[in-house]
Amino acid sequence: MQRPDVEMAFDTLKVQNEGAVLFVSIAAPPMNLLGPELVRDLILLIRQAQANDDIQVLVFRSIDPNYFIAHVDITRVAEYRNEAAKLVGVPSIGLLFRYLSASRLVTIAQIEGRTRGAGNEFVLACDMRFAARESAVFGHPEAALGNVPGAGGMEHLTRLMGRGRALEVMLSAYDYDADLAERYGWINRALPADVLDEFVRSLARRIAAFPAAGRRVLKERVNAIALASEQDFRTDSDLFGELVRTPEAQSRTQFAMKHGFQTPDGELALGAMLGELG
Repeated sequence: MQRPDVEMAFDTLKVQNEGAVLFVSIAAPPMNLLGPELVRDLILLIRQAQANDDIQVLVFRSIDPNYFIAHVDITRVAEYRNEAAKLVGVPSIGLLFRYLSASRLVTIAQIEGRTRGAGNEFVLACDMRFAARESAVFGHPEAALGNVPGAGGMEHLTRLMGRGRALEVMLSAYDYDADLAERYGWINRALPADVLDEFVRSLARRIAAFPAAGRRVLKERVNAIALASEQDFRTDSDLFGELVRTPEAQSRTQFAMKHGFQTPDGELALGAMLGELG
């Protein structure tokens, strides 16, 4: 018999249970940086949801209309990587995200505001992505900072949009709006903000109502075709960890920090600012 409610308490997530669907709102002010607290809560959420057969679908959204997940907290790399190790055994948020992709849970990202870097890698790890046409912004700033996407971006984007567009996205460090992201295959659909919530809610409930056994096998088979190996994710994670410590990456990151990187106002136009680093 399905329990009507699931009690979960987190520091950076707000959870609303509606039958077999769990709506998870990210609330890590000032801009939903992916730091150790958010990683810790995501691990706890995944563990509890996985262990509860009444939960079938997770919908991720944000409390902040300007930021879904901004990106990682570049000042706390070792800390958030060590948190990830508590679930996947190695310090890698890429392997944490892959764990979520491979889980029995169906995951949907409902995106409003900016999601760049590892924030985008998190939504790529979700099974489906739907974005508000008016506000969603996607990007990968790593190349401008002398680094590479280290949490699955290279693996997912190349499979989703092809070699040329994936290289454009990652080498340019530009921001991309929801309409272009939809055209590139980055997301499932771009929708008007006033219909996005109801669309995602209806889809999540519909999926959750179907038999779990078939859904689980279907997801396993699709993952066998489209999800990169653990070793590929581990390699990307290691490369990010190595490059983030290089003098050039450190210098460019410090310059960016002085010009608004990791501040809510400064990052509203991060794509434009990154072009000034060269």
